[in-house]
Amino acid sequence: MTERSAFVYLLRCGDDSLYCGWTFDMERRLGDHRAGRGARYTRSRLPVSVAAVLELPDESSARREEARIKRLSRSEKLALVGALTRGR
Repeated sequence: MTERSAFVYLLRCGDDSLYCGWTFDMERRLGDHRAGRGARYTRSRLPVSVAAVLELPDESSARREEARIKRLSRSEKLALVGALTRGR
């Protein structure tokens, strides 16, 4: 079985907080968050917008990267968002 690409994403919530998650289908997952069907955290902090997205080779890589990002401080997450958006 071949692995499919996975995405780790950071959302900027309505209260200016950041939320990190992972998915195989970024468009569907963002729609879920925006419709209030996403994570409990984002449901109470609408609206949400995409701050950054990382494409990774597989689920395992995405889960590891999500866990790493979640351990970062807010300032480190903001620096990561800045670095990723400058690279576009």
